[in-house]
Amino acid sequence: MSPEKFEELMMTAMIAGLIAFMAFIVWDLAKKSKAGRFGTMILFLALGLGVLGFVIKTLVIGGLEGV
Repeated sequence: MSPEKFEELMMTAMIAGLIAFMAFIVWDLAKKSKAGRFGTMILFLALGLGVLGFVIKTLVIGGLEGV
């Protein structure tokens, strides 16, 4: 495996791990603040939009590069 391929694979895996950890942090925040179902949904929606933007940006760049 070439170093470039390994770096790309590891970056993808680490970013996925970071996103999962951020989801855990939001869930823990909602639990500790006793936000309830609606509050938890709002927290995930508001704080998850940044993650969604990152995923969409990655897909758009991949589409433009023809990957």
